[in-house]
Amino acid sequence: MPAESSKAPDDLPDYLLEDDLSQECKELIATLPAEPGWVANRLHQYQGFWHTTRHMQGVLNCQNHFQAHDSDILLITSPKSGTTWLKALTFALLNRKTYYPNPSPEPTQTDQSHPLLTTNPHVLVPFLELSLYLHKTKPDLSSFSSPRLLSSHLPYVSLPDSVKWSGCKIVYLCRNPKDIFVSLWHFTNNLRLEAKGSNSIEDSFDRFCRGVSLYGPFWDHMLEYHKASLERPDKIMFLRFEELKAEPVRVLKDVAEFIGCGFSREEENGNVVSDILRLCNFENLSNLEVNKNGKLFSGEENKTFFRRGEVGDWKNYLSSEMIQQLDIITQEKLQKHGLKF
Repeated sequence: MPAESSKAPDDLPDYLLEDDLSQECKELIATLPAEPGWVANRLHQYQGFWHTTRHMQGVLNCQNHFQAHDSDILLITSPKSGTTWLKALTFALLNRKTYYPNPSPEPTQTDQSHPLLTTNPHVLVPFLELSLYLHKTKPDLSSFSSPRLLSSHLPYVSLPDSVKWSGCKIVYLCRNPKDIFVSLWHFTNNLRLEAKGSNSIEDSFDRFCRGVSLYGPFWDHMLEYHKASLERPDKIMFLRFEELKAEPVRVLKDVAEFIGCGFSREEENGNVVSDILRLCNFENLSNLEVNKNGKLFSGEENKTFFRRGEVGDWKNYLSSEMIQQLDIITQEKLQKHGLKF
């Protein structure tokens, strides 16, 4: 077995720390089922889904203290479902009047430099439970203009009551589970301490299929939002990563209409839609200096959020037995509810 890291706790990146928990959080964690984590030491099952020790505090703070506004827009995903891309697209969409989506890394003097050129999307559209509420019960949200654009990985059952019962909008993005798994496996191995070695694909696949993954089980995460979107289509928009890749113009226009900032005829006749898509495409974002060498406040390197962004990469990694097993799970859990990949 790989040797444990010799780093002192103060030297660890923030996402691996497990201190600064409230007494309430510590007492709750002691009662929850636990499994070894993919990156952190432990995952804890809370309200049917798995969270790291570190993030449990953020989940509780968010549930207990976040007050949604009717004008809020929440981007919600299962991890590794296209979160970074969705954040970039929606930020550019909402702010196109203030920052024209000029795709050039060196705008002219008459252009306002677009924030996406110098700031990672996860900073511009922060996570509720992983960022804003991770260390605070009452973070200062006064700098957010209306509509506030926020994000989360929280399952529907764990959303704050104010989100469920307010008029805020939710855009939910899901992805083929086979691609989710491969992306999650790469992502978590990039975050592990070198001394701990990598998780094997076989061990990670077993845990993923048992539902023991970040915010897993993936099938319950998708299914809850799918059902809620059918019951409240005016509140929850359910999207697939694959349709966003296949028909980006249509999907971007649909998202714009849903969140209340549809494109004008002049914008549609011009280049606004194509400029937003070009600004936010994988090649452009991944090659920006901030995303090649920058880090989030919690210690993750920005480049870990940009791997391939393609459909069907699972074919390069999964054995025929793995493919069959995951297809069976997907069919049993999701297909009867109209969810196919």
